[in-house]
Amino acid sequence: MEDIDAIAVLQDPVRRRLYEYVAAQGREVGRNEAAEAAGVARTLAAHHLDRLTEAGLLESGSRRLTGRSGPGAGRPAKVYTRAKGERSVSLPARDYRTAAELLAEAAELAGLDTGLRAAARRRGEALRGAAAPCGGLAEAMATLAARGYEPHLEPSVEPPVEGSEGEPGGDADAPASVIRMRNCPFHAVAERFPPLVCGMNLALLEGLLGTDGSVRARMDARPGECCVVVEASKNNVD
Repeated sequence: MEDIDAIAVLQDPVRRRLYEYVAAQGREVGRNEAAEAAGVARTLAAHHLDRLTEAGLLESGSRRLTGRSGPGAGRPAKVYTRAKGERSVSLPARDYRTAAELLAEAAELAGLDTGLRAAARRRGEALRGAAAPCGGLAEAMATLAARGYEPHLEPSVEPPVEGSEGEPGGDADAPASVIRMRNCPFHAVAERFPPLVCGMNLALLEGLLGTDGSVRARMDARPGECCVVVEASKNNVD
């Protein structure tokens, strides 16, 4: 299916709600869960989920949602996840990915990592404009969502910052949280040139969020997600 046809499938409001819900979970989603989230009947949800799968926007499989196996465990249920491929439409046709890959290759060969990171940090600062550095994780979540990073909070594997529960002034005994991002806007180029592009991405977010505010960005690569995470800044400890 052509990209423009696949994207057109999302014109239906119910179908779009289902797609956005499945994409936001970062895991397999069953028909009952998706139907409840979208506020529609299971049969209607199943129809739209299968249509999204046919369009290549979702991938489907089957597993037992009960977590049990053997006799009496029930039949496997159909589950859905966001498809790994990308879809884009440009009228007239443009090929910015090739240009980005060529520039990244040239920068890598010329050893321009430092200059690229400096330029990325300046661009982040320009995007932030006159606004103060990010004031907390909630503000960072909104900023990252607006840039297409698909942020979500999860407990940090590092010890919590003293006096912080992901925000300054929180409960020191509570687990700290970090913002992880399910989408990297530079994914296609980052796959080919990971050190160069991930370093650029980190510098961009440092400029966008600020380095002297309540949050900090750092590298913590994990398969299938952005290589950068955002957490409460240790600089805010009194």
